[in-house]
Amino acid sequence: MKSWLVWMSTLTLVSGLLMSPVPMDAKKEATYKDPKAPVDERVADLMSRMTLEEKIGQMVQAERQAVTPEDVKRYKIGSILSGGGSAPEPNTPEAWAEMIDDFQKGAMAARLQVPIIYGVDAVHGHNNVKGATIFPHNIGLGATRDTELVKRIAKVTAEEVRTTGVHWNFAPVLAAPQNIRWGRTYEGFSEDPEWVSEMGAAYVEGLQGSPNHPHFLGRTKAVATAKHWVGDGATTDGKDQGNVELTEEELQKFIDPYRSAIDAGARTVMVSFSSWNGLKTHADRYLVTEVLKEQLGFDGLVVSDWNGVQQTDPDFKQAVKKGLHAGIDMFMMPYEWKEFLTTTEELVASGEVPVERIDDAVSRILRVKFEMGLFEKPYTDRGLKERHSVGSKAHRKLAREAVRKSLVLLKNENNILPLSKDEKIFVAGEKADDIGIQCGGWTISWQGSSGNITPGTTILEGIKKEVKKDTAVTYSKNGIGAEGHDVALVVVGEQPYAEYEGDRDHLDLNEADLEVLENVKKSGVPTVVVTLSGRPLMIRDHIEDWDGLVAAWLPGTEGQGVADVLFGEYPFTGKLSFTWPKRFDQIPMHPDDENYDPLYPIGYGLSAEKN
Repeated sequence: MKSWLVWMSTLTLVSGLLMSPVPMDAKKEATYKDPKAPVDERVADLMSRMTLEEKIGQMVQAERQAVTPEDVKRYKIGSILSGGGSAPEPNTPEAWAEMIDDFQKGAMAARLQVPIIYGVDAVHGHNNVKGATIFPHNIGLGATRDTELVKRIAKVTAEEVRTTGVHWNFAPVLAAPQNIRWGRTYEGFSEDPEWVSEMGAAYVEGLQGSPNHPHFLGRTKAVATAKHWVGDGATTDGKDQGNVELTEEELQKFIDPYRSAIDAGARTVMVSFSSWNGLKTHADRYLVTEVLKEQLGFDGLVVSDWNGVQQTDPDFKQAVKKGLHAGIDMFMMPYEWKEFLTTTEELVASGEVPVERIDDAVSRILRVKFEMGLFEKPYTDRGLKERHSVGSKAHRKLAREAVRKSLVLLKNENNILPLSKDEKIFVAGEKADDIGIQCGGWTISWQGSSGNITPGTTILEGIKKEVKKDTAVTYSKNGIGAEGHDVALVVVGEQPYAEYEGDRDHLDLNEADLEVLENVKKSGVPTVVVTLSGRPLMIRDHIEDWDGLVAAWLPGTEGQGVADVLFGEYPFTGKLSFTWPKRFDQIPMHPDDENYDPLYPIGYGLSAEKN
């Protein structure tokens, strides 16, 4: 009987927290609504007015296809996201803004009018939106090692993101990929953590602005996400979501990019799917709370990855409990968000999770929302469309510059490059004329796809625009017909992929590319090969047949930038940010290895002057 009374008392207490706001003077002005009040005071005031139910609602992030504006109002949902490829119909900037504002109306209809924060993976431009500017993936930006360029790219990305109503960008990736078999290698700036630190901090500042600047997180800025905490690029055998088998001392160099990002003002950190020595990071209190929040002093919000918490335990309730105790603040629960709400309430009611842990999480979430000015301007700023058009000429000009600077010249026999604009040019390979392939994964859809998926300029189109009007440019997908031309340009590489779908047990050119190369080789025409790939490929057995070799990575929509450099309008300046192995069995290979013997070392890149 006594235990029953204790249980009933606990239930009554928690029910009161869930259903009733803290009593307050009705005439007192709400401090949290005062934009002039300090952020910490606004957070404290709003927290004092929230029920436990309202607090827990802030901790969930639902996928847009699994939630309605009415749900946002009823369940006090804190955040919504679009997963890769999740877009309104039609997929236009205007439709995005309307959709997000509709969700926001649900939040504004709730008792306390706490706005939602909407997130997307705009990892190389606003890549979910058709017609947006698609920049080179990070492996290409890493080859520029130009932090000011990266800052400008992030700034433009933020402008396009905010123009569509989105507030939060799940970027940049701060992994330093150690094994190029990993399907996310192209999301990393470099295998060198120091290189990543420089580029990542620049990207964060470009997205958000400078922390001490009056326009920090202003109307044209987006919240950045340092991801994925931590060591996701150092898993055994390059397995996506795998195990990081390192000592704590060895792990430190992969923590360094996060230090730099936090110093640059990063307001959110996303936890990695991976494990550290067998323990899933989503359940690792030491890494998330003690290292990230306490040792590094991170006071922003920590968000889980897509259903990442569910990987910690087959029992949903135990998984949520582990995530809460680890220190995760916002839970990306695309489809099981209702279960998260009820489960978290039960965990608090039973005393398995203290209310203080909930308060810590919600205060961090609210702090970011206040810092961003969402309480003052929750809806899309429609005036941004006039000044910062999605996919504008100015933005594409910047992307074209990025492409030029990302190209790495690896071979240039007899100075075949730069090409002459009045030579007879033969272009071969399907990848020479395919926007989808040159953009790669995370473009319009999660995995990306070949074809004319979004407006842009293919490499072939760029070449045709670059040459003189009377210069003949012949194109062949299969490489037949090169005879009689002055030079052959063959574009080969990888098909689009993302995440674990890109994990590989070989990195050879595919049969179709090899057939094209063989057909061109038979012609005897001097040949320049351009690779489109998210990592170094195994080309040692073929390179002797080529007079020139250019690594173009995954350049995005502005293929004209490739032509700019091929024809000498601009010099080659890119340098490898990854080691390029001779053989697959050398992977992983790094400069500090005792037998470092690559095809091309990290930092390598030839120069070829302008015409």
